Amino acid sequence: MAQEGGAAAPGKSGMEMFLMIAIVVIFFYLIMWRPEQKRRKSLEARRSAMKKGDKVTAMGIIGTISKVEENTVIVKMVDGAKVEFIKAAITEVMETGDKEESKK
Repeated sequence: MAQEGGAAAPGKSGMEMFLMIAIVVIFFYLIMWRPEQKRRKSLEARRSAMKKGDKVTAMGIIGTISKVEENTVIVKMVDGAKVEFIKAAITEVMETGDKEESKK
C-alpha cells in the first residue's frame, strides 16, 4: 500500500513543478520584460524623431539639439559649448512643443 502511494506522487510533482516554472516565466514576461520592451521602443521612436531645437538629456547633461546626423547628435549647452553625442546616449527627448503645452 505504501509503495503504490509513493509511486503516484513523483509523476504528479513533476507536473506541478512544470506548472510552477510556467507561472514564473509568464510572471516575468508580463511584469518585467514586456513593459521594458515598450519603454525601449518608445525611447527609440523619440530618438529617431529628434530635430533641431529639441531639448535633450544625455548622461545627465541637458542641452538643445544643434544638428542631427545619422548616428550622432550635436548638442548646444547653456554656455554655448557644443558636444557631440551618440544617439544611443540620449536618455530623454523633450520636444519644443512640450514647453508650450506645459505653460498653458
